[in-house]
Amino acid sequence: MLTNGDRKRGGGVGAAAVGVAALGVGEAVAATRGGSLIDTLGRAAIDAVPVPVVEAAVALFGRHDKAATRFGIGVGALAATIGVGGLPERLRTPAAAVFGAGAAALATRQPTRSTSTVAGAVAATGVLAAGLRRRPRGMRGALAWAATGAGMFVAAHTLQHDLDRKQDNDIRRIGPMGALGVVPQDGLEDEPGLSPLVTAARRMYVADVNLRAPRIDPMHWRLSVTGKVAHPLRLSLPELAEDAVEFDAVMVCLHNHAGADRAGNGRWFGVPLADLLKHAIPEPDATRLVTRAVDGYTISLPVEPLRSGEWPGYVVIGMNGEPLTPAHGFPARVFVPGLYGQYTGAKWLGELELSDDSHVDYWWRRGWPAGPLWVAPQARIDVTAPGRAAADSTTIAGVAWAPPHGVAGVEVRIGEGDWHPAELATELGPAAWRRWRTTLELPPGEHRVQARTISRSGEVQQGRHRTPFPTGPSGFHTVTLQV
Repeated sequence: MLTNGDRKRGGGVGAAAVGVAALGVGEAVAATRGGSLIDTLGRAAIDAVPVPVVEAAVALFGRHDKAATRFGIGVGALAATIGVGGLPERLRTPAAAVFGAGAAALATRQPTRSTSTVAGAVAATGVLAAGLRRRPRGMRGALAWAATGAGMFVAAHTLQHDLDRKQDNDIRRIGPMGALGVVPQDGLEDEPGLSPLVTAARRMYVADVNLRAPRIDPMHWRLSVTGKVAHPLRLSLPELAEDAVEFDAVMVCLHNHAGADRAGNGRWFGVPLADLLKHAIPEPDATRLVTRAVDGYTISLPVEPLRSGEWPGYVVIGMNGEPLTPAHGFPARVFVPGLYGQYTGAKWLGELELSDDSHVDYWWRRGWPAGPLWVAPQARIDVTAPGRAAADSTTIAGVAWAPPHGVAGVEVRIGEGDWHPAELATELGPAAWRRWRTTLELPPGEHRVQARTISRSGEVQQGRHRTPFPTGPSGFHTVTLQV
């Protein structure tokens, strides 16, 4: 005979199975037009949770933060379904409708693919209400519902994959963006394990609040320059490419603590913002350049240093000789070398709006300072290996950056000893990272190695550890090696 506890557990399993089916159907319906119910709910969660929670998640999950967010949304949805399934039968349908209405309302806050995501929320609500009206009894019924959900998830993944492949084909047809034919060299190509001088797009870090990059048709996309300007502009990709130039620069995430890999060096292809502003002619009271993504996300920058060229900002449309990938902001993004990624400009750019100081950015509302925040000088140790010159020598090598002024020197120390200058490789450009190497004779035993960077502006890398919020991280990269 089944006890009340057995019935509750069985009811919970059945409700969870219905939740899997409802979420799967919602994903499949949303995916028919490129949307995602889970990703939309994930973005809403990111927008709503306090900054300390976001910071803790980034620190805990690192590059896997988006996968962790999706997992959390799935677990939360199943928990809510189990809760609804435990209500009296007459209340289950109204409760399911409330959850569905909430999901649909959140979907409308995301301009991209909102119609398909709302349709997915409605479909999921219908399945949830029907399934919970009389929860599946027995393991066989629960498995049938769960299998239906799994099949819908597979269908949604297939649809998304097909749409991604179509966009990739559209991007490839654009052709080269820049002239990176021969990989540049700096003299340290013979050092195994050292980071490449130019970071491949697939290796470049990705950090943003979107769980999935918007899909944008390059043939119909236009960049609008609007607001407080005498001559509004509307430019296509080919028109931007006519005036684009190449430049080398490191891009650094605000969450890149000492020794982390949320930094990459690229050869970018973009139009100087000073040129665009010259053609648009900002009005006298235009003080902020609002860079707006197609989904409404904004990062704003002061107009005057961009207009004068004091800050060399760009509308970037290419990276390493190719168009930007969707993950890195296709078809265009704004990049001001030397600013942390959170402050340098929006990806998936749709509009440049000249505004006054009344504009408030996304991260300002979340408690971050208005900025801008400049990248602090930093050195990273990539290599600690036996040297080639002598049996007791150790080679230490890595990369360093201090944009926009450039790296004047890199120093290495053992323990609390003196700082020793390292050999610097040839510089690609002041905003790019610079590779370095040194060989030290170390006695047998355990040694603590640290490295620091000195900027051409005279700024010396800080050794005191500081967390990213609210002004960016600091601290020396420290490696322990055994000789």
